Order: sequence, then C-alpha cells, then structure tokens
Amino acid sequence: MISSCIINEVLVRLNEHQIAGKVDNAVNSQKVISFRTYTLTEYGEMTLKTILQGILENYNRIDLFDIAYTSAKELIINATKANLKRVLFKQMNLDLNNPHDYEIGMECFRSNLTEDKIRSFRDKFKENNLHVTTTLYYNMNVLNIKVKNNFMLEPFEERRIRDRFAHATSFSSLFDFFMEYGENSEGSGLGLTLVGILLDQSHIDKHAFTLYSSHKYHETIAKLEIPLVDYYIPKRQKFDMEVEELGISPEELRDEFHYTYKDFRR
Repeated sequence: MISSCIINEVLVRLNEHQIAGKVDNAVNSQKVISFRTYTLTEYGEMTLKTILQGILENYNRIDLFDIAYTSAKELIINATKANLKRVLFKQMNLDLNNPHDYEIGMECFRSNLTEDKIRSFRDKFKENNLHVTTTLYYNMNVLNIKVKNNFMLEPFEERRIRDRFAHATSFSSLFDFFMEYGENSEGSGLGLTLVGILLDQSHIDKHAFTLYSSHKYHETIAKLEIPLVDYYIPKRQKFDMEVEELGISPEELRDEFHYTYKDFRR
C-alpha cells in the first residue's frame, strides 16, 4: 500500500507552519500528498504554495515553482468551474447534451464566473458532493500534479477541452489570446490556454499535460507532469512510442497501459 499525506481544507485548518511540517515529513518519506477543496480560498492557495515549495526545495528545483503553482492553480480553478457548470445545469433542469439547453446553460455559466460568484456556490457544491481533489506525487525525476473531479465529462465536453488545449499552443502569449477572443476570453478556455503557454515558454513538452475521464472510477482527471531532469519522458509520449513500437492501435494498448503510484515509485 502506498501511504499518503492528506491535507483536507474541508475538515481541518492548519496554519502555514503546521502544513510545512506535514509536507516535510511527507516528502522525506516520499508520500503522496493530497488535499480537497470546494472552492479555492486564500487558505487553499497558501496550502498549495506550501506543498509545492516543500517538494521543489527538496529536489533543488525551486526555479520551477512559478510554473508549478500557476498551472496547478489554474487546473483547480478549471475543475471548480466544471463543478459550477454541473450545479447550474441541475438547478435550471437543463440537459447538457441538448444543444438548445446547452446554450442557455452556458449563458448563465459565463455570467457566474467571477471569483466571488463562484465562492457563493460553496454550499451548493457541498450539497451535491462536488469537490476537487488535488494530488501530488513525485520523485527525483518528475513532479506530477493531478486534479480530479468526481464525475465524468460528456464526450463532446472532452473533445472541446482537447481542442482548446491544442489551440492554446498556437498563441505565444496571453496578449495574443486576448486579442483574438477579447471579452469572451473567460468562456474560451483561458485557464488551459495559460497552462499551454506556460509549458511552451518553459520548454516543457505539451505531452506533459493530459486530461481524460475514467469510466472505471467515474471521474475526470487533469494531470500535469513537470520534469525535474532533462531526460524525463512524459507518460503520454511513452504511450505513443509503445503504440508505434508494437504496431497496434491506441485503443488496443490503452487498457493495458496503466501507471499506478506503485509503478511510479519503483
């Protein structure tokens, strides 16, 4: 069994010094670190910063803090927005897969994307058991950041997200993105675009970012691998290499290509 350190914003409030102590103990034992939020408060941001600082300082890669923190924060915010979308569609009795309902729901969704409005839905998130779980696991070669929703994306949602992230690599800066989308940027995948630009500017392979829904666990996962050494190969790139080497389709290999915490720590 892989041991873990759980820092739960929902159940307990630790101060920064206490969190730093738990993180130091976890890193020294190479434990998985996980915390859960309904909305990302200032306390949640402090928790995330403290965890990332503890991990990166341990591996002498504090130079990667900005990209790790900004990317993780954006993925958590995106996951929280996905929860908001579910709550609003449920409240309005709208069908995500109905094009007419979807447009109505998205208008309401876009009007509730300010930080204060999102935080006002905290009780609704709790009532509907819609939380975001952030997990960090790591070794001397890589820092993995995994952000999870406890529901699956609809197929068309997953396609849209993949398209947005692929499109993000065409922008050299957020300024270029804003010039194209203007006032509609908030509903156009701003968070994913920022992550894509950060990866590109940090010379990190875009394959280091993956997003998928798990039928087995009925959840959606956004995962970012931040290499701590130059020779690290992202899991997605390894998958593509195996597909080519074995001469089979991605679908044939996908069910056999597992990457568990246990495998990771070997």
